[in-house]
Amino acid sequence: MRFIDNPYQCPVTRTMSIIGGKWKPIIINCLGDKSIRFGKLNQLMPAISNKVLSNELKELEALTLIERTEFQELPPRVEYKLTTAGQSLLPLMHEVAK
Repeated sequence: MRFIDNPYQCPVTRTMSIIGGKWKPIIINCLGDKSIRFGKLNQLMPAISNKVLSNELKELEALTLIERTEFQELPPRVEYKLTTAGQSLLPLMHEVAK
């Protein structure tokens, strides 16, 4: 197959355009099969700034790989968890981590 005309026809290129980068794979791996609050994610990844973490989470949510749940309580609480599509990436993340 030739992907020269449209590189996004290549499955590897498409996948890397979605989950590539420095933080997205780490966020997906940290979430695993549980819901995690923003502050806990920040603790698990101390090298990431709040702004970058927030932006990465928004991008993953827009890609429907994570789900954001906001609880109406004081203090405000927001939790993130992987969607079914996001969970389907976990075997890939585990293979990469080997």
